[in-house]
Amino acid sequence: MARFPFKQKKINENTLLREFDANVNNEELIWHRDARDRQIIVVESDGWQLQMDNNLPVALLEGQTYQISAGEYHRVIKGRGKLLVVVKEND
Repeated sequence: MARFPFKQKKINENTLLREFDANVNNEELIWHRDARDRQIIVVESDGWQLQMDNNLPVALLEGQTYQISAGEYHRVIKGRGKLLVVVKEND
């Protein structure tokens, strides 16, 4: 089983609470694609960023929602402190 750079808790069938620790290794935050469309709701962030393929990074702001389409390459860029997000997967 692959080791992920976050801890997660399943809230319901399509919703996860995901936490990236302040001490996560930058090399673990890799470009990747997801199999399903996702909404990312930022609960806690201090300088963390989201970078989509062929785009400059954008700040992950607390209370904001970000859309990630299935198959679209993206990555998170480490900030200060932890990153806490709610991940909602669409059917």
